[in-house]
Amino acid sequence: MLTRYPERFGALLCAVPVIDMRRSKKLLVGNIGIDEYGDPDNPEDWAFLSEISAYHVAAPGKQYPPILLTTSRKDDRVHPAHARKMAAKLQAMDMKPISMSPPPEAKMPAKTTASEPPSRRSVAPSFAAPLVGTRMILA
Repeated sequence: MLTRYPERFGALLCAVPVIDMRRSKKLLVGNIGIDEYGDPDNPEDWAFLSEISAYHVAAPGKQYPPILLTTSRKDDRVHPAHARKMAAKLQAMDMKPISMSPPPEAKMPAKTTASEPPSRRSVAPSFAAPLVGTRMILA
């Protein structure tokens, strides 16, 4: 959504993303996506993947909405390098994304529970609310 339709969003929340389709098969169990998306080492498949790989499509000079990138150091399927590389690229393009890395014991940062600290549960709403013109109410 960030690189395909940036004009449609006031802010984006991107949790545990697979963003670099060129290197995804080299990170953790990234090769499981080959059947679905193709092999980035195959030139024909890369022609398709290069168009949907947000890391490769993001370009300087384009206007992108603010983005909250989250990752996990313990997710056994998606390497944190995806979110970290994208944050670094966007920052190099003078965009100011917010990159959050949850505590090491967190398995899947996209899921939060009532037992987690309120500060962790409120990160996404706190980020998005002022950007999209809403007030945040925490119960």
